[in-house]
Amino acid sequence: MDYQSLIVSYEDGIATITINREKAMNALNKTVFAELKHFFAVEGPSKSDLTGVIITGAGSKAFAAGADIKEFLALDESKAKAMSQFGHDVFFLIERFPKPVIAAVNGFALGGGCELSMACHMRVAGAKARFGQPEVNLGIIPGYGGSQRLVQLIGKAKAMELLLTADMIGAEEAHRLGLANHVVEVGEEVEASIKILKKIATKAPIAIAKTIESVNAYFDKNTDGFGFEVDSFGYLADTADFKEGAAAFIEKRKANFTGK
Repeated sequence: MDYQSLIVSYEDGIATITINREKAMNALNKTVFAELKHFFAVEGPSKSDLTGVIITGAGSKAFAAGADIKEFLALDESKAKAMSQFGHDVFFLIERFPKPVIAAVNGFALGGGCELSMACHMRVAGAKARFGQPEVNLGIIPGYGGSQRLVQLIGKAKAMELLLTADMIGAEEAHRLGLANHVVEVGEEVEASIKILKKIATKAPIAIAKTIESVNAYFDKNTDGFGFEVDSFGYLADTADFKEGAAAFIEKRKANFTGK
């Protein structure tokens, strides 16, 4: 697919997705959502050598400074529900992707941009990153999972405060609250994300995928997360990677995982 709003590059098994709408502060419009859906539903799963994904924004000012408000002006209740549901569907694809996905937050991550970062498995924030859910300023609420994932990541009380006040927080506070995994110097967000993904790439691929599934199962009201863990543990015990990993540990050598 020829992307119009994304730049997708590959190096050493890592895909870097750059939202390429710098003049619009990388705001998330219909095209961005459609292209993210294509990557995580079609292109990404087709890459057998893919070990991880980084999402970032073009330029130095914004990761993604919200949704494209111009598209909101024509909404009615039916259209708004459809827009919100499509955003949920795309972000669930990211959250449930079997390879680790890191948001390299290089500036403002507001509204839909904050929600996109929270759908990723981890967030690496530059020192000048800013996070926030300012939707109540527009007379609306987050539509892409923000009211749910923010609570999961930082707890009800602080999430409620940020959602109701529309306040922004900086990188250091985001890190203190648990919203950001790491804070790095400006411009080092992608490099730091690559280091994390390369470390993860040395582990057993099936175990990584099952770990992502198991953690997500905790928040799935229709799934017994503990039962899912039991089943996954049993499943992995029958894999060649487990046998290789156990043998390598006993023999005091580096494991050679094959993803089988």
